[in-house]
Amino acid sequence: MWLQFWSFLDRLFFGPASVGQTPAAVLVRILRYPYAVARDLAHGDINLRAMGLVYTTLLSVVPLIAFAFAVLKGFGAHRDLEPIVREFFLPMGQQGAYEITSRIMQFADSVSSGVIGSVGFALLVWTLLQTIEKVEDSFNFLWRVEQPRSWGRRIAEYLSLMIAGPILLVGFLGLSHTPAMQAVTEIPVLQWITEQLVRLAPYLVVTAIFMIMYMFVPNTRVHWKPALIGAVTAGVLWAAVGKTFATLVALSYRVTIVYAGFAIIVGALLWTYFGWLILLAGTQLSFYIQNPTYLRIGLQPLRLSCAETEQLALKVMYLVARTHMNGGPRWTVNRLSREIGLPGIAIAQIGSTLEKAGLLIATEDDEFVPGRDISRITLQEILQVARNQRSGHSPARGMMLPTVDRLSENLEKAIRDCCGGRTLRDLLEETNTELVVASEPPKNVHRLQPESGKIK
Repeated sequence: MWLQFWSFLDRLFFGPASVGQTPAAVLVRILRYPYAVARDLAHGDINLRAMGLVYTTLLSVVPLIAFAFAVLKGFGAHRDLEPIVREFFLPMGQQGAYEITSRIMQFADSVSSGVIGSVGFALLVWTLLQTIEKVEDSFNFLWRVEQPRSWGRRIAEYLSLMIAGPILLVGFLGLSHTPAMQAVTEIPVLQWITEQLVRLAPYLVVTAIFMIMYMFVPNTRVHWKPALIGAVTAGVLWAAVGKTFATLVALSYRVTIVYAGFAIIVGALLWTYFGWLILLAGTQLSFYIQNPTYLRIGLQPLRLSCAETEQLALKVMYLVARTHMNGGPRWTVNRLSREIGLPGIAIAQIGSTLEKAGLLIATEDDEFVPGRDISRITLQEILQVARNQRSGHSPARGMMLPTVDRLSENLEKAIRDCCGGRTLRDLLEETNTELVVASEPPKNVHRLQPESGKIK
């Protein structure tokens, strides 16, 4: 039943109703994005990663606050972290947020004071780095990034983030207490604006943090517009879910009776899970906005048939060779994905296969150029490379079946006869010849003479 339901929605959002420039078709194309995110959430992969991040968050929240304490102590602002932590747990109610924040601050103060010793502190820092690594892995998974950062980059970038982050955050919140800001707020109009900004400050801070994470955590280039849209959407969801969660906590008297003193822990686990779920949903939305060709396939692995792989290899080589011969901007994975209409992972895979075979070269700017003279690249060679991609499995043992082997040889011979020794340059020249013939005016067409009315 559920499969039929999702199939119906898939036909609705990607079928004929989404074609055209009518307002209804435009609306359907816009609604593809929330539908794709909801579909991925329903399939469970994002939920599992959010659950895993809840566990790692509980292990790393104390060393994270302790590290921030150590950084901010030099500025005398380490206590300014307490309202920030309390704001995160505020949906659990005033009492619950105060209790959890007090415990976390006590633990962090003990760690930063050196109570646990150097070995224990090193273990907590290692736990913190492992947590940030898991966050990066989750972001890379949603962005289809297979190559993570190196350990050197991770340590350098993570430490820079942990040192600069608390300073910038506390400095931003401390601007409202400066004499200049207090003098500005005495003006009635500016005072009203300041009050509204103070009311929206928690949501603005959450949105800004989300946007920074969306842009810099994945090990790929993320444009600011998709990151901003995903951050704003996640910030709105954060506010809405936070208010709903706070209402449920206030009304859940029975839960408090059943769990007694553990009710606060249960609430903290649930709210942390919802927080990570919202953050990852915003990440997925940012990815789809920047890569709309993935909307239909979602998180499912892409599997092309043999015929589709052969056609894709020919199209990629044809477009790259045409640009090389006629000039123009070189092709990248993203441009080829938009032109051909397939997800970028399919282009990247076939591009990597063609590059290993020496038919393509990827420049430092990730642009494709022919691997050698296009007059020496035969069409049969391109097809052979596409057909003989390694699947990663062990090859089957050589079993002799004369009838099947003879049929395979005939198929190979038919491909050789069809290609006829033609090269990539020959294919381009044939296309140019067809365009010239199509542009010529038709011959032997009779014209009507206006003055005589006779046909000449």
